[in-house]
Amino acid sequence: MEWLVPVLIVVGVLVLIGIYLWSTYNSLVQLNVRVDEAWSDITVQLKRRADLIPNLIETVKGYAAHEKAVFESVTRARAETLSASGPADAGVAEGHLQQALRSLFAVAEAYPQLQASQNFLQLQQALVDTEDKVQASRRFYNGGVRELNTKIKVFPNNMFARNLGFTEREFFEVADAGAISEPPRVQF
Repeated sequence: MEWLVPVLIVVGVLVLIGIYLWSTYNSLVQLNVRVDEAWSDITVQLKRRADLIPNLIETVKGYAAHEKAVFESVTRARAETLSASGPADAGVAEGHLQQALRSLFAVAEAYPQLQASQNFLQLQQALVDTEDKVQASRRFYNGGVRELNTKIKVFPNNMFARNLGFTEREFFEVADAGAISEPPRVQF
């Protein structure tokens, strides 16, 4: 009967460790899925914006056909955004697209008839709305990444999280922060 108490203590400790590992694993899985979902939201918004850009270019082309370099720059930046495979690539592409859009809107400012065009105004509004959604999605993604990375790094999770296949994720940061420090100026 004396041996029963130590055995029960050991079994209790093992059960507690098992419950801890089980709950930690499940929370890491949930955080991982949340980060994947948030990245998916970002790609949806980037795709939506990329789909608006050709319409915007065509509208501006009607008024400023001689601004070929600006249109090519925007088209290249759009293609780069669509081909970005992860947060790091998307961050670089994001900076390039912001610079290109800023150039496009600078061209548009020189044409009062264009700024009065209902189609152009609607496209600008849709682009502004999409930019807001991209930023919200980015904040949600980065928040999920922060939670996941913190959960992986804290003790005692750091002793087994990587062995269970969980790795830290990249934040979605723009490589050239100066490129997006000021959003494209849209004037009505």
